[in-house]
Amino acid sequence: MEKKKSGVNRRAFLKSGLVATGAIALAGTGAFVLDRATSGTRLRPDFLRPPGAIDEETFIYGCIKCGLCVQICPVQAIKLAKAGKGLAFGTPYIDPREQACDFSCDALQCVETCPTAVLNFKPFKDAGLAAVEQAAAEAGDDFTSVNPFEVQKVAMKQIVRMGKAHVNRDSCLAYKGEGFKGVSRGTNFKGIYRAPDTQDASASPLADKEFDREICDLCITECPIGETAIVQELDRNGRLVPRVLDGCTGCGVCVMICPTHETSIIVEPF
Repeated sequence: MEKKKSGVNRRAFLKSGLVATGAIALAGTGAFVLDRATSGTRLRPDFLRPPGAIDEETFIYGCIKCGLCVQICPVQAIKLAKAGKGLAFGTPYIDPREQACDFSCDALQCVETCPTAVLNFKPFKDAGLAAVEQAAAEAGDDFTSVNPFEVQKVAMKQIVRMGKAHVNRDSCLAYKGEGFKGVSRGTNFKGIYRAPDTQDASASPLADKEFDREICDLCITECPIGETAIVQELDRNGRLVPRVLDGCTGCGVCVMICPTHETSIIVEPF
């Protein structure tokens, strides 16, 4: 009798285990169907993607979430989206207020290393080659003086289009006619960048740099692209204010460096 009772208990245990496993599998299937059914409203057009990102919907399904772009970024600007971000979970994005892309790599390494080409390197390669050819043609017999790497890196950076910056005139210090003196984001801020006025090979902490400007212009002077992206000009009220141009790459350095409590300049992704 004892043996028979034991056999019954064993069969009951196995049966309950199979039921539980089936319930879990069914729940998982339901979640997958829900995810697919609502994917159209769960893309992240608000995410600032790394340089070279293709259109958002194709990007979402093409990215294999390998993280190579994260590993190779010298300033660690690229993060992987956490759970709760819909289909964007595990895909790369940049939060420029926390850490901007300052082009410290000089070669768009995140784009080069992408194995699926959802970060598409071809336009940058073409632009770089065209720039070298043009520089060599302009140099004529002195073409050996042309440094291909220097020419390529400038051309590639200039055609990056992650987004475009927009200024909040209500909070921007320049629009208020105010200056700035001190460390723009405080001494505890962890962001790093390579200032345009230095010859440094790598980025350094923003917290180490102090500014003293009669009229705030940090978004202009610290832009890694320069006057093709943002300039300072007189507005109708005679104030020196920033104006973002079509050459803006959306890198977000201006967002990271803006000294107002809530950033007075944002990047809207393309």
